[in-house]
Amino acid sequence: MTSLGIPARGAATGTGDRSRPRAALPALCATQIVSWGIVYYAFPVLNPQITAATGWPAGATTAAFSLALVVSALAGIRVGRILDRRGPRAVMTVGSVLGVVSLLIVAAAPNVPVFIAGWALAGLAMAATFYQPAFAALTRWWAPDHVRALTVVTLAGGLASTVFAPLTATLADHLSWRHTYLVLAGVLAVVTVPAHALALRGPWPDAPTSPAHAAAGAAEVGRNRPFLLLAAAFTLSSFAMYAVVVALVPLLLERGYTTSQAAGALGIGGAGQTLGRTLYAALARRTTAAARTTTLIALGGFTSAAFAAVPGPYGLLIAVSVVAGMVRGNLTLLQATAITDRWGAAHYGRLSGLLAAPATTAAALAPFAGAALAVPLGGYAPLFFLLATVSTAAALIAPWTATGAVRRRSLRP
Repeated sequence: MTSLGIPARGAATGTGDRSRPRAALPALCATQIVSWGIVYYAFPVLNPQITAATGWPAGATTAAFSLALVVSALAGIRVGRILDRRGPRAVMTVGSVLGVVSLLIVAAAPNVPVFIAGWALAGLAMAATFYQPAFAALTRWWAPDHVRALTVVTLAGGLASTVFAPLTATLADHLSWRHTYLVLAGVLAVVTVPAHALALRGPWPDAPTSPAHAAAGAAEVGRNRPFLLLAAAFTLSSFAMYAVVVALVPLLLERGYTTSQAAGALGIGGAGQTLGRTLYAALARRTTAAARTTTLIALGGFTSAAFAAVPGPYGLLIAVSVVAGMVRGNLTLLQATAITDRWGAAHYGRLSGLLAAPATTAAALAPFAGAALAVPLGGYAPLFFLLATVSTAAALIAPWTATGAVRRRSLRP
């Protein structure tokens, strides 16, 4: 941790009398792994078993999951405003409780409407516990060295699929999908609720400002051309990226691989995310924000095309999954720093909520759209080629997201 430039012991931020909770960083590392792993990554592993056991249409179960992401996108705007004013402790603690309750509802759902209601509640939990509130906490408490703290948390968060995709598959081999979700809900409760309630206590400092950013308010920034184009690029990229994540297991099942092999390929992508995030600081030192946005989104399209073009052997698919994970890992940090790179941290919560809303909505529609498009396209391989095209379109927009507000090309030493 200290190798990334984050002080190992002190609580001071180095900016006057502001202080950060000492346990916040390790707590957020743990809760991001568990929250993402259970609330998000367990679903693509369990969905084939859910549809087989219940007879519910795959389109209906996938639509329920997509609804959770739509709710998360809409709620994220309000959550961002609350974070700017009050900090993350109450938001993330309540979100953890909602996550546990939502999974209990999903596990007990007797029919599709109740299943959908459980996932709608899970969307509120996602908005309050996933990366957006964690990033807001780290950006404020660790300023001006927040990139290093963000890197640490996303390095940990990248392990979510690596840990929980295989773990979920193992549980599903011995338990029903309902009992698997009950076990996962228990893990979520034990880890995240006390961690958020106890580790995020501390004064919430005023947002740092600088002359370069003082004049621009959140409303003004949200209407300007670079912000709108950035939102468009992230929206297209998120649609493609999340469709790939959810469709990877069906793609490999379609090619004759077992559920465990498919889950393993999905999980190893998490290890790739962790590896990729170790490279982000070096990339940021050598590129402008717009240039790395273009490069990373384009690489995302390349890996989607590679999945479509490579039917095997399994080892080669694992290699593609690792590279795709590396790209996804860097894209997460790219989105986490996009606001501060261009407009500073004064309105980070609100602006990140506005930026994330259309991207998260696109991510929400991606699983449903992917499942729906795979049939007329003739399978999941053509779908992956289409997703590669979507990423290419996003990469073409990215060069126009530059702004003169911040001319910083590198991270602080």
